[in-house]
Amino acid sequence: MLLSLVLHTYSMRYVLPAAVMMGTAPTYVLAWGAWRLLSAVLPSRFYREVDDRLYTIYQSMVLFFFENYTGVQVIIYGDLPKNKENVIYLSNHQCTVDWIIADMLAIRQNALGHVRYVLKDGLKWLPLYGWYFSQHGGVYVKRSAKFNEKEMREKLRAQMKAETPMYLVIFPEGTRYNPEIPKVIADSQSFAEKEGLAILKHVLTPRVKATHVAIDTMKDYLDAVYDVTVAYEGTVDHKGQRKLAPSMTEFLCKECPRVHIFIDRIELKDIPEEQMYMRRWLHERFEIKDKLLIEFYDAKDSKRRNKFPGKSVHSKLSLKKTLPSLLFLGGLTASMLLTESGRKLYVKTWIYGTLIGCLWVSIKP
Repeated sequence: MLLSLVLHTYSMRYVLPAAVMMGTAPTYVLAWGAWRLLSAVLPSRFYREVDDRLYTIYQSMVLFFFENYTGVQVIIYGDLPKNKENVIYLSNHQCTVDWIIADMLAIRQNALGHVRYVLKDGLKWLPLYGWYFSQHGGVYVKRSAKFNEKEMREKLRAQMKAETPMYLVIFPEGTRYNPEIPKVIADSQSFAEKEGLAILKHVLTPRVKATHVAIDTMKDYLDAVYDVTVAYEGTVDHKGQRKLAPSMTEFLCKECPRVHIFIDRIELKDIPEEQMYMRRWLHERFEIKDKLLIEFYDAKDSKRRNKFPGKSVHSKLSLKKTLPSLLFLGGLTASMLLTESGRKLYVKTWIYGTLIGCLWVSIKP
């Protein structure tokens, strides 16, 4: 009985973080909406500056849970610039926590508010979040033949015209690498073989369209491309076979002791401009990722497993970076819920904010 209670309590560790992160969303949207209305008559850069600061507050709170609350060790390899830059962030994709990894790096450069995502189109229907991500500069794209290049270019040009700082996150694989769905991996490898490309083991064959459009459109605006490879420790079974990477719930339940992040900063001049050549270049970058992950998961020498080659730094995030945001948003939300009028406004924000958001994203990309 006691053991069952302990196990149940342990499995519920994600409830508090989930309740706070989701529970503060209406408060955040109200604050953002108020600023959006107030800044309507101001130059767009003023709106962007405050929007970035608001985004920093919310995502800092998120990082409190994903770093300080979980106690995960963040191991960084390569050279992460100390100063913020306009960049495209390319990474392998294996779970929903990958989105948080971009935040982990950005906050260490004081660029957390600059993070924007290229997201699959279906995510725009998320209550409150889907609408806001679009407003914050996120780009929703459809896959394969439905990919709208013109729409993406227009969105990025609008961001550049507004002088919006860019930390644009792209996952070129297009979907998550999931060892429990071998058909997706097999199809990816078959496509690579058909196209005369190297067959990859621990990543999927990357798609080039979104990456090419982003780099080509913003080449005179960007400082660099960050090529990021992520590995979650503990994602192999007793037979040495790769397991599914942790979900957000599992991560918040402290089931991932360490996350390893390898960063390679690439100058724009080293990236080919033509799409067909960039496709080859991107695949070569994923070959490098694959070799890093083979070393991490499959190295014959056990001492070389669970680490990337080269020097590493255990980077611990200070509570000063995250706790104030948690207290601010949590306190603001709690004060709203203490009054009847506040509770009504809270509920209406969830309902009408979701409806207006869905209507907005269905009309405007």
